[in-house]
Amino acid sequence: MSTLRLLCATGDLADVDLNDSGAYVRPTGPLRSRVAYAAAHVVPKVHADNTPGQPADIDWDSTLAFRRNVYSWGLGVADAMDTAQRNMGLDAAATRELISRSAEVAREEGGSVVVGVNTDHVADSHISIEQVIAAYLEQLHFTEEQGAGPVLMASRHLARVATGPEDYRRVYREVLSRASVPVVLHWLGTAFDPELKGYFGADDWQSASAVLLEIIEENPDRVAGVKMSLLNAESEISVRSRLPEGVRMFTGDDFNYVALLAPAPAPAPGSPSARDAAERTGSARTEAVPSTATRALGEDRGYSDALLGAFAAITPVASAAIQALDAGDHARYLEILGPTEELSRQVFAAPTFYYKTGVAFLSWLNGHQPAFQMVGGLHSARSLPHLSRIVELANASLALEDPDLARQRWHGMLRLNGVDA
Repeated sequence: MSTLRLLCATGDLADVDLNDSGAYVRPTGPLRSRVAYAAAHVVPKVHADNTPGQPADIDWDSTLAFRRNVYSWGLGVADAMDTAQRNMGLDAAATRELISRSAEVAREEGGSVVVGVNTDHVADSHISIEQVIAAYLEQLHFTEEQGAGPVLMASRHLARVATGPEDYRRVYREVLSRASVPVVLHWLGTAFDPELKGYFGADDWQSASAVLLEIIEENPDRVAGVKMSLLNAESEISVRSRLPEGVRMFTGDDFNYVALLAPAPAPAPGSPSARDAAERTGSARTEAVPSTATRALGEDRGYSDALLGAFAAITPVASAAIQALDAGDHARYLEILGPTEELSRQVFAAPTFYYKTGVAFLSWLNGHQPAFQMVGGLHSARSLPHLSRIVELANASLALEDPDLARQRWHGMLRLNGVDA
């Protein structure tokens, strides 16, 4: 049996057995029990100047092939969001081209794509509330023209200029009133972006969530769902239980998604298990948002749907787990997906905003890109022992799609860094 060489933070080496792949099978039809999006990353050209501060020079063949692979496993793609290095290397021109190209691929593959709508094309760091609204609308209308489903991302500009909850209500009211299709609202926590501190007008999630729910209740026909990325299961369960009928909760909790997606009721707010979890912490326009028939699956309130960067790292495993739910086999779901949560926690470990490095690293190990490179030089954001732990956990959770290829690439990387492998 082949072995994997691992590098500890102390510099010590260890060997573990290389597991076979999970041998998961692509679905023969749409996934039924959950709406699930993988938040995809971008792949730069190998020969490009992928250094800090340089414009993104994208390898479109590899980037779009990655999205086609996600579709082949029955998942949707969430694009041009923080996983694609928004505000961390993906400039405005590359973002627009990514949205356009990704929407075209979704139409070709018959997949569902949603994309990020933000204000980040505005170069000035401080702008007025009126300018925030105008910037959101510019990106929103471009997204709608491409036929993709909009995800209204949290805006750094809005976080800087807002003086209280009413400014958030005003901005979202104005933007949602001009949306031609229902949008997903994205609440990104400070673990992912420290500049979003106090979003929705409060530092504590209880007060902020009340403002979020007021925005939704004021615009129920304009909101398809909410993506919560606070890494706090208790907050997600609390908001999920109070959403209006027809509005989905998309978990963005890469620490606790196994329980949050599960068919059994998740821990009640304030319960010991919920507190522990918190402390561990469309294609064509008609398919851009879930249909009325599909939304009905979420009315139980006992689970969330998914919009996860983690699912870009473990796409076949995520698909197989949801297929198990489709078959009514909860035990098999837990058996498949449960072991991946420790891997995801390593990928998203603090400082969490560098998680994109782990997603790209696994993409490279699994043969989806020719080199371990990222725009803006972000491939250097994690240490070699950190990446070694990702290799160990990916092997343990059967997330290595071609184990022999992953072993070859990882050992080559170790040797390049002077480690005997």
